Amino acid sequence: MTSRVLRDVIYERLRDEILGGRVPARERLTEPKLGKAFGVSRTPVREALARLLADGLVERTDYGYAVVVPSLADLRDLYELRITLELRGIARAIENPHVRHDEALLRDELARWLPLRDDPPEPTPGFVLLDEGFHLTLSRASGNDQLTSALIGVNQKIRAVRMHDFVEAERITATVVEHIEILELVLDRRLEEALGALHRHVGESLEVVMDRAATAMTRMALAG
Repeated sequence: MTSRVLRDVIYERLRDEILGGRVPARERLTEPKLGKAFGVSRTPVREALARLLADGLVERTDYGYAVVVPSLADLRDLYELRITLELRGIARAIENPHVRHDEALLRDELARWLPLRDDPPEPTPGFVLLDEGFHLTLSRASGNDQLTSALIGVNQKIRAVRMHDFVEAERITATVVEHIEILELVLDRRLEEALGALHRHVGESLEVVMDRAATAMTRMALAG
């Protein structure tokens, strides 16, 4: 393989590992360590890390690189932005009767969640990806691709914390039930009710959301 191809392979592998929550937040990512793991020289590793740095997924540290974990102050801003983006997808359909959700997308998503109501998955940090999939589908179904793109960016920045919000069975069960409720309300065109249900789901009070985030960060620190 050429150096460029190696760089791309390493970048994609590391990016998938980070976005999948499989790289601990405090794990040291150094050129020698990664070069040995991938069996390559430091050059393609350095180039891959530079791309991840540009993506905002890692940050420089005294010892190399680490997954970006936002501060509580940054989290407050990011969660507030997330709530705004989430609600806007439904709000725009309320304001403009010509905006219609893509029902095929929503029905497919509902079909994924209905079986989980009777057989919830085990609580694991990886559940955050399934949760994000629901919210991205709901946003995408509203028809504004820019809203969805912005939501993807926010989710990537807070994922390292949010993944620790899904380690209790009751949290998983509640999430599944709420997702199904929101999807059914949107499909029934009961948009005002859907907006209220989504608002409660993503955090009616920002303080409640921040309490969750603080708890998740404590769990993350203990896990690290």
